[in-house]
Amino acid sequence: MTNAMAQERTVENRPYTDLRQFHFGVLVGGHVQDLELLNVGQQTITKEDGTQSSVLISADQDRYDAGFHVGVLGEIRLTEHLQLRVAPAMYFGSRHITFHNFNEQDTDGKTLERHQLLKTAYVSTAFDIIFAAPRFNNHRPYLMLGLNPMLNINSKSNDYLRLKKYDTFMEIGAGCDFYLPFFKLRPELKFLFSLMNTLDDKHANHLENKSMLPYTNSVKEARSKMIVLTFYFE
Repeated sequence: MTNAMAQERTVENRPYTDLRQFHFGVLVGGHVQDLELLNVGQQTITKEDGTQSSVLISADQDRYDAGFHVGVLGEIRLTEHLQLRVAPAMYFGSRHITFHNFNEQDTDGKTLERHQLLKTAYVSTAFDIIFAAPRFNNHRPYLMLGLNPMLNINSKSNDYLRLKKYDTFMEIGAGCDFYLPFFKLRPELKFLFSLMNTLDDKHANHLENKSMLPYTNSVKEARSKMIVLTFYFE
């Protein structure tokens, strides 16, 4: 039994790397963004001649477009199994929104559709707590939980929908440290959920093209989500 247990152990790479009180690294990865939209439903529209009509328009994100992110990190060792990570990064991505106008048909007799590619460029600073298992040989799994406030610096004023400049996400995920001869590699999969309504509800007041208003007003709430795969190099 003793010989069998001894054979499970291998030579550890970088055996003292986790004993450092503070260390830096870089990160790179890919993600997909989702936007959960709450539709208004039936609307009453007042036309320029004063007449009113009812319209029904729904909006949803009909596909996922891949994005990417890059950044840096600083990590503080709190205890043997607990770390605090601060990771400034930039997230580049987009969301494809489709509007269905049930009061109008196209040339084929189908419900009229209009589309918007909602691009985002987020500047973020994630604050994460990492709960790590004991290291075994050259790997160490962990769970993580954190908050990630973001600033959206890419926002067009002539779109149907516009998001607020600020958003805050809760992060939850898991990963594993792999101790290589010259550095530590950390793949991590996490899920981000927005904690606020990120739809700019004042955007309709600034639209120059008033024909866009029924589409803009068809949504009353938007909450962002992301699925993020990141590779940390430390």
